[in-house]
Amino acid sequence: MNNNDLDKLMQDTEEAMQKAVEAISKEMASIRTGIASVSLLDNIKVECYGTSTPINQVATVSAPEPKLLMIQPWDKSIIPNIEKAIYGSDLGLTPVNDGKVIRLKVPSLTEERRKELTKLVGRLAEEGKISIRRTRSDTNKILKDMEKEKEISEDDRIRYENEVQKLTDKYCGEIDILLERKKEELMKE
Repeated sequence: MNNNDLDKLMQDTEEAMQKAVEAISKEMASIRTGIASVSLLDNIKVECYGTSTPINQVATVSAPEPKLLMIQPWDKSIIPNIEKAIYGSDLGLTPVNDGKVIRLKVPSLTEERRKELTKLVGRLAEEGKISIRRTRSDTNKILKDMEKEKEISEDDRIRYENEVQKLTDKYCGEIDILLERKKEELMKE
């Protein structure tokens, strides 16, 4: 076992943790607050020309006002498909179509809905942290196996485990920051 292998292991560990944070960030961005955000529509797929396509690949999506989203399809014939996809989503938004663009009014959230969404983002954050901890556990197991096989010394294993813990703390902290920002966003109107 050489240092390149250990460096690769640490690099892979960090990449896996970064991906967990990115996934949680993307999930949180798609959760509706009382403010119009084009990222609300990121997870909506439209049946278009025989394939399921993300809405932002068939239309221009904009937020011209804080409570309004506008979808301008490049091909007007797919407007009914976009409406169907929006109705089928869990956003609870009603599309208004004038033949050229679709408008989505983003209503204010009720106090009850805010609390539900706050719990949801808390669960998402915890899932992200679990994923990061699982990565830490997997890497530490590899390090222990390497020590058992005499590929690295006990001191090296401990040093690398400490580095893995620092990465774990760093990325769990990033998820905590995402969580707090989303909670603030949900609570303000």
